[in-house]
Amino acid sequence: MAEFHLEFLPAAMDDLDRIADYYLRVVGASAAEQITDQILETLEHLEQYPYLGASHPDPVLASMEYRKIVSGNYVCVYKVIGHAIVVYRIVHGATDYPKYFY
Repeated sequence: MAEFHLEFLPAAMDDLDRIADYYLRVVGASAAEQITDQILETLEHLEQYPYLGASHPDPVLASMEYRKIVSGNYVCVYKVIGHAIVVYRIVHGATDYPKYFY
């Protein structure tokens, strides 16, 4: 069985940092650590099951082979490229995030 690994684009790392900063300011360090750990654990499942996330429901993003996996209130948008799981963005599900890809 092929081994897959996670790769984070700079935008995804910035997203994760912003999420952590928000939770740190609003509810404290413990919550910030908990939410970022939850997101990272969700993404780590993809190393075993890279197609666990659904094909993106946006038809344009789906045609470009983007997939998404949900972690709490956050949507992680990624692609499987070879043996890499490339994480493009991590965004709150209530935002109009598909616009970031157009």
